[in-house]
Amino acid sequence: MAGGSLGVLRDREFLALSGTAFARAQAYSTIAIALGLYADMLGTTSTIEGLFATCFALAQFVIVLPLGRKIDTGNAKRYLLAGLLLNVAVFVGFWMVDSVTDILLVRVVQGLGASLLWITGSTVVGEISPDGERGQWLGTYNQVGAFSSFAGDLVGGYMLATYDFGVTYAVLAGVTVVATVLLYAWLRDNPGGKSDPEAVSGRETLERLLGRTPIRALVVFRFGLSFGKMCVILFLPIYAIKTLGISSLYVGGILAGGKLTKALTQGYVGGLTDRVGSKHLFVFVGAVLYAVGTLAIPLAGVADQYISAVTVAGYTFVPGFVVLFGAYGICGVADSIRLPASMALFVEEGEQFDAVAASMSLRSIAWKVGQITGPLIVGVVWDATDVFTAFAVAAATIVVSAFVFIGIYAVDDPVPDVVDEDLTDLTPGGDPSEEAADDD
Repeated sequence: MAGGSLGVLRDREFLALSGTAFARAQAYSTIAIALGLYADMLGTTSTIEGLFATCFALAQFVIVLPLGRKIDTGNAKRYLLAGLLLNVAVFVGFWMVDSVTDILLVRVVQGLGASLLWITGSTVVGEISPDGERGQWLGTYNQVGAFSSFAGDLVGGYMLATYDFGVTYAVLAGVTVVATVLLYAWLRDNPGGKSDPEAVSGRETLERLLGRTPIRALVVFRFGLSFGKMCVILFLPIYAIKTLGISSLYVGGILAGGKLTKALTQGYVGGLTDRVGSKHLFVFVGAVLYAVGTLAIPLAGVADQYISAVTVAGYTFVPGFVVLFGAYGICGVADSIRLPASMALFVEEGEQFDAVAASMSLRSIAWKVGQITGPLIVGVVWDATDVFTAFAVAAATIVVSAFVFIGIYAVDDPVPDVVDEDLTDLTPGGDPSEEAADDD
């Protein structure tokens, strides 16, 4: 695998595309920590903080399907360049913000830029990859994004703790500018795409897929999971910085630790699901375990009563850090149990209709719905009650969705005998980093 990945990285076009994934994921992770600092500086309520995520997700939700059609029929290179330039504008915008309204507006622009990059980038990688090497290209492309997300937590957290916003955003802008130059110089013009707009239609495919009971179960589950999980992704850094006073450097370590746990265990568990079968049970167990990690997060606020500070290599980790690190580590293990099985089920269902991309589109859309509503609703609950109730609502939503998933999935739904070969499957797929950076 390592040799194959290194071989792919020798291709200049792939390197150019990987640069877009690196720039996007690093920016996402760093800004996630920066939002905690802004919340602390501006004294925002949890409801407003929920809007930080809602504005970002809403922009993506609105653009995802029409953008997929444009990419299929137009010059994808131009969309990638536009996404990178939007990212630079986002860094300038965050450097200049001085109010909540400014942050919300920049988050909308960030959502648009991120969508341009992840939809277009993954599409182009799939289309220009050599015959028989698509899996290698896409897998390595996703690995670059995952590594960048991990680096964004560590490097971004360090920079925000050591330097001011201007220096941090200047470095991110520099990375993005380099990615832009490489893309402009090395990627062919008009890579892939369809010349006939009338050939791009996925409506019939989506309707056929939604007629399947397992797909409906998965879509419902994705909505509930994203509702709760996006609350963790948004509010954990804000809670750590604003309420517990933990440095952004340590917050970056917390987030990186959860992603490392996920990365180290996901490959093994993915193989285990293939050997054991019953993938829906892996989805269920992973979701419930993620809820356990979610419930543990607010315990960081009372940890100093029961846990002593830990000193390692001259660094002192306060009790709140220890609890949050452990809680997010549990979430990482939970993701490694759930994610390979969930993705495999979507792929298997899509294959029955020769519509894997359409199936992954439903997966992405369901996620966006929960991502839009979850943080805002939980933010309102937090303001009306307390942190324990807020995270309990997030965890409860995940657990309920897991039980509903199992109940619906158990309903017998025979595999269709005939696949309609006329159904065209050109719907944009889900964000490969949606659950890592993004995410998922």
